Amino acid sequence: MKTVAQILKTKQNQAVYTISPAAKVLDAVKMMAEKSVGALLVTEQEKVVGIVTERDYARKMILKGRSSTDTFVRDIMTSSVMYVRLDDTNEQCMALMTENRMRHLPIMDDGKLIGIISIGDLVKDIISEQQFIIQQLEHYIMGRPPT
Repeated sequence: MKTVAQILKTKQNQAVYTISPAAKVLDAVKMMAEKSVGALLVTEQEKVVGIVTERDYARKMILKGRSSTDTFVRDIMTSSVMYVRLDDTNEQCMALMTENRMRHLPIMDDGKLIGIISIGDLVKDIISEQQFIIQQLEHYIMGRPPT
């Protein structure tokens, strides 16, 4: 299994998009749409204080009839943010996401935010690893040296 550090290196876009808890929800939704991401980390003075996701928007805004222009990010964000470290494995991340029904995990190193991985990043990694194993097995079965 690969570590979070190895998975992070393979990501094409390693940018971490953040927003202030005092921002309007409309600004958060616009940023998510512009950046093609499903979550933003909510930060205050470089400290992670929450995460806001498309799921938060759907459940805490739309279903409750709130206005995106009148509601602050702090009002819908998830305050308890789970995170992973660089030496955690893909398997540990998948277990954490599955157990807690999450799709995004911030990556912290010495208390500093250094990245974020999504369930899509983890699935992509697993598929890549499985394809490599299949190729190696095919070479073994056919009696050819691996490439």
